[in-house]
Amino acid sequence: MATTTTNPTPLFTIPIPAIAKNAAGTIVCTSPAPLIYLLTITCPPDNRLTPASCAAFLTALDILELSPQLYPPGVVVTTSGIPKFYSNGLDLDLAFSIPSFLPHSLFALFRRFLTYPMPTVALLNGHAFAGGLMLAMHHDYRVMNPSKGFVCVNELEFGVPLKPAMSSIFRTKLPAATYRQLVLEAHRFGGAQAVEAGIADLVGGLEETVRFVEGRKLTGKAKSGIYGVLKAEMYRESVGLLGPGDHEREEERHRRLAVEDEERRRVGEERVEAWRREGGKKAKL
Repeated sequence: MATTTTNPTPLFTIPIPAIAKNAAGTIVCTSPAPLIYLLTITCPPDNRLTPASCAAFLTALDILELSPQLYPPGVVVTTSGIPKFYSNGLDLDLAFSIPSFLPHSLFALFRRFLTYPMPTVALLNGHAFAGGLMLAMHHDYRVMNPSKGFVCVNELEFGVPLKPAMSSIFRTKLPAATYRQLVLEAHRFGGAQAVEAGIADLVGGLEETVRFVEGRKLTGKAKSGIYGVLKAEMYRESVGLLGPGDHEREEERHRRLAVEDEERRRVGEERVEAWRREGGKKAKL
């Protein structure tokens, strides 16, 4: 049976400096069970993903991977110290004001989790919206609170298109119908519905997460040293979109598409104007 500690002694703490309207915070690493490393982010008010919080996560992941004498390979679980939110996504004003944020902070963090050489589990204690859900999707498994909290991709509602590297993870890991419901309907999934849709693996809290890890014997999966390599091949489409050079290539592709779309609109407007000059008559059947 799983052995968990309610308030285990921290193994280490990574500070998160305050940035813009996001308060200072921390990522605290504890071990609720042998070879399970729990990273708890607490960055008020809602764990937005910023350059500071992404850097803190990357540092924590490096410590766990590159200090095997202190922290033997096991399983990394992430969760939030803020009851209402796992993460409310990006601070859009901040993200748009820092050109390097997407390729060098956010996408670097996504890629790190996606190819991390240990199993990773996102324990969603509360809401995971937009970038917060994207972060969870780059983990290997997801556990959702059974009684509160929703996951959604709500870019549709505030008019921000998904970058290729953002959309790819949903296309890669989810059924087509779920992908459509997330992106084109901005549907909010609760815990049980998220499991049914393939977004989450189970509902529960830390106890259930530890039992899940132990039941699947995940703490031993990193021992052979190829866990991250296998994931990089499994998710090669997403991995191939998350590097800085990949981002620049995709941005150029989008610029070309925008030019083509502008030409399409120009030609279409000429057709519509010609139709109006002719009296706007409908074609006879």
